[in-house]
Amino acid sequence: MDFMTAVRTCLSKYVDFSGRARRSEYWYFALFSFLVSLAASIVDAVIGTDYDGATSGGLIQTVVSLAFFLPSLAVAVRRLHDTDRSGWWILIGLIPIIGWILLIVWFCTDSKADNQYGPNPKTGPTGHPGDYPPPPAYGSGQYGG
Repeated sequence: MDFMTAVRTCLSKYVDFSGRARRSEYWYFALFSFLVSLAASIVDAVIGTDYDGATSGGLIQTVVSLAFFLPSLAVAVRRLHDTDRSGWWILIGLIPIIGWILLIVWFCTDSKADNQYGPNPKTGPTGHPGDYPPPPAYGSGQYGG
């Protein structure tokens, strides 16, 4: 999954906590969220909407954070589903350091086989790699060439 497809998927599944998300979908969306957050902080500093000179953001940063909260939570839950864990495991992140390390390890873990949350997103429902069936053999196209 490429960068734009991952971002589009996460934003279109804004509050969809069911199903599974591949590693690339999760990490590309995390990168996108970071870049947008960084840009919002810069805009806050330039136009003077930061909170009394605070280095932790401002008005635009707050709006961006609120806008990305639910999609980030949803893709994290779908990523846990992909590793065959319940979405409730996201709450382990409330435990400082140990919880964060566990979540990072789980988010980096490869997809598991088909499970209760759906088919493996790497192979799809047809069992072929990717979201599409394999292409037809060479020379068996529309014109029989």
